[in-house]
Parts: sequence; structure tokens; C-alpha cells
Amino acid sequence: MWSVSTVSIQNLLLASLPPGDLKRILPQLEIVPLRLKEFLHKPGEPIEYVYFPGTGFCSIVTVLEDGSMVEAATVGREGLVGLAATLNENCTTLASMVQTDIEVCYRMKASAFREEMERCGTFHDLIMRYQQALMAFIMQTAACNAAHSIEQRLARWLLVAQDRMDADNFLLTQEFIAMMLGASRSTVSEIAAELQKSGFITYSRGRVSIRDREALEAASCECYKTGAELFRDLRAHAH
Repeated sequence: MWSVSTVSIQNLLLASLPPGDLKRILPQLEIVPLRLKEFLHKPGEPIEYVYFPGTGFCSIVTVLEDGSMVEAATVGREGLVGLAATLNENCTTLASMVQTDIEVCYRMKASAFREEMERCGTFHDLIMRYQQALMAFIMQTAACNAAHSIEQRLARWLLVAQDRMDADNFLLTQEFIAMMLGASRSTVSEIAAELQKSGFITYSRGRVSIRDREALEAASCECYKTGAELFRDLRAHAH
């Protein structure tokens, strides 16, 4: 981990803060790398740190009694992980896990995060707007899981992953996608094969390449565009 003071901010939420607010917060941040499948928070455990990804992305997941997990939201450089830290009890009912290796993530102690929120200034207002956007995104995901086909949901998930990675190629196993979507690995394998046959993606040895984004958007449901607009509106309002 290292100081943030001499490093340009890659997290879009932090970068949208006014210079004065950002300067005050910088000493409270440290940069840490995160590794694939690393848990940042677990259900019922106190939140010690809040994370602002600068690259890559994480998933907020619901953990069932048998240990299986279903994704509720994907968080990349547009947001933060650990919103439950705003509460004094600061225990979360959800889990947060890393989806890709992340070289740049800004970590802030939960106590420092709460102190900054209690100022009720620009930081507080920005975080509250993000919380509203994230809750709307989670509700959209719940509706998507109930109303749309696995084919549409996989297309949506790949688009969301591409947005968070800001790259056309990224590592992603079928096992991981199946777990996030609450589907069987064989089902994901069949659909991924169809997407590849149609020329939308290529998939080999755990690496996905988006070949035809426009076609992938057409194969997705309206939930992708609705979710993307939530965070575009957030950034526009911040500026």
C-alpha cells in the first residue's frame, strides 16, 4: 500500500469531489491491490474499510445457506464498496468479493468514512446520491433476474463487466459467471458458445473478448441501459 497524495485519482466518485474536499480526504486514503475472489466484507462481520476501486470491479452478493452466491450489484471505478459503514453498527448482511485482480483500489477506514459523512458536506451529498443510484441498480437487477432470460442476463452482465474493466478483453471463468447469475455452469457454457458462434464474443481459457458490442446490447434487455444511465446521471450531477 502507498500514499495517494502524489497519485492521480482513478476512482470516478472520488475524482468528482471539489479540490478542497479531495485534498482533505487524501490523507485518509491508501492504495491497496486486491486479488480475484478476495472477500472484502462478509455477512454479519463489522466493516473495517470502505473501498473505492480505481480499476477492475467487485460484486455485492447475497450468500445463501448452502454457501451459494447470487450477485446483487457490480461495483467498479464509478462507486464504492462498504456503504453499510455509514451505520454505527456497520455490519453488512451482504458479502463483497473481488471479480478481477485490481492493482489500484483506494481504501479508507470505516471510522474515517463515518466522520467525513457526519460533516454533511459535499462528500456526504455525493455518497448519498451514489447510494440512491446503487439501490436503484440493485432493484433493477432483481427485476431483471425475475423477468428476463438467462441469455439476456448474460449479455447484460458481459456489458457491465466490459464497462467496469474499460477493456474489450478480460479474464472471466464460466464457473464465476454461473455463480453470479445463479445459473448452472452448463447453461452458461451453452449460451456463451451461442454468443461466440454469432460473433458477439470470443471465449477461450477463461478470457472473454467482446467482438460486437452493438449486437451484444441488442441481445441484452433494457436493464443494461437503465443501469448505465443511473451512474451517468450521478456523474453529471456531481459536476
